[in-house]
Amino acid sequence: MVKVSVVCVGKLKEGYWRDALAEYAKRLSRFCRFEVVELAERRTLEEEAEGLLHAFRGHVFVLASEGNEVTSEQFAAKIGRLRDEGREMTFVIGSSCGMAERVKAAADEKLSFSRMTFPHQMMRVILAEQLYRAFMICAGAEYHK
Repeated sequence: MVKVSVVCVGKLKEGYWRDALAEYAKRLSRFCRFEVVELAERRTLEEEAEGLLHAFRGHVFVLASEGNEVTSEQFAAKIGRLRDEGREMTFVIGSSCGMAERVKAAADEKLSFSRMTFPHQMMRVILAEQLYRAFMICAGAEYHK
């Protein structure tokens, strides 16, 4: 079973975000070894970059507004290919202040869920839902309508 990690800066403060993320983690457990790694916020993006770069494993996606936008089906196809190759996947979400350019440059892909900016805490839940949707699409399930 492939490992999928979400590496992010800061902790989820509100219980409703933690509950939503826990629900998707439970759902994802049938498809992958899912984990969320929360790194401490630092004074600067460059200080945060060290921890983020150290957490890179397998195929690394950074979430960035300037990244590539894909459909859920395209995302599922990418996830399915990486899963079939047995490749670990790491998704990186920066802090509320953003992400150092060197972290973005070191990733395999930059991924955007929208040109809009979302709260970084909400983005964890959105990412987990899209990962679940991708695995359900790959499984041929009816979750994705």
